[in-house]
Amino acid sequence: MTSDSLTLSETTLRRPGSGLAAGLPLEEINALIATAHALADAARIATLDYFRRPDLAADNKETARFDPVTMGDRLSEQRMREILAARRPQDAILGEEYGASPGTSGLTWVLDPIDGTRGFLTGSPTWGVLISVRDETGPVYGIIDQPHIGERFEGGFGLARVAGPHGVRPLQARPARSIGESFLYTTFPEIGSPAEYTAFRHVADRVKLVRYGMDCYAYALLAAGQIDLVIEAGLQAYDIQAPMAVIRAAGGIVTSWDGGDCSKGGRVLAAANSGIHAAALALLKAEG
Repeated sequence: MTSDSLTLSETTLRRPGSGLAAGLPLEEINALIATAHALADAARIATLDYFRRPDLAADNKETARFDPVTMGDRLSEQRMREILAARRPQDAILGEEYGASPGTSGLTWVLDPIDGTRGFLTGSPTWGVLISVRDETGPVYGIIDQPHIGERFEGGFGLARVAGPHGVRPLQARPARSIGESFLYTTFPEIGSPAEYTAFRHVADRVKLVRYGMDCYAYALLAAGQIDLVIEAGLQAYDIQAPMAVIRAAGGIVTSWDGGDCSKGGRVLAAANSGIHAAALALLKAEG
């Protein structure tokens, strides 16, 4: 993308219906979008410096299971924070590796420097960098970036597009179809607790196809119109806010398993349209 292609006009701008971001001047919105792309550019360089390196080491952040963090994760977030300190010092930050930093503007940057570190560690190109901007109502703009493939999905303020090796294309979630014809993704087959697994299976047993292990890239595929559902549990705010913005911009729906707000993480149901969302939600509620 060129710098010109990142600039919105009053004609193309679509403001959120409420919240601080709804009243931002056009110049400020364009500055936010340009900053988000600068963050994604920096994170691409930082992560690719470590991706598929035979000497890549990982620390374990948990004792109950293997939850790796690498120098790629840490450097990616450091580089993004350096840019924000220079360009947006008034904004707050919530990042996976370095936590929360306060701000005064009412806007927060939510950063996941590598979503899918297990995939990153094993050489799979399905991890991504997640960047979003939120106000008090939730995420208003987001990027899902896959550095190795070179694909960048963005959504918010009237934008819904993916840029990659084959050019720039609009994002549009799939139209309605029956639950029996739908495609479903989740990252972990066991998905969470025994009760959460039971609820997930109640949906999974009714769809046409179930696939596993894509981390944030599954949400990008939903926004691109390739799949119908993503169902996950145990997420954090930095896992889901960028996907929320991108999917909603593409016409999809992202909620908790009870149909409420999932911007703080937890149990997440992402759907391509209201019909498939309602069908999956009814099944999850019935079993959850």
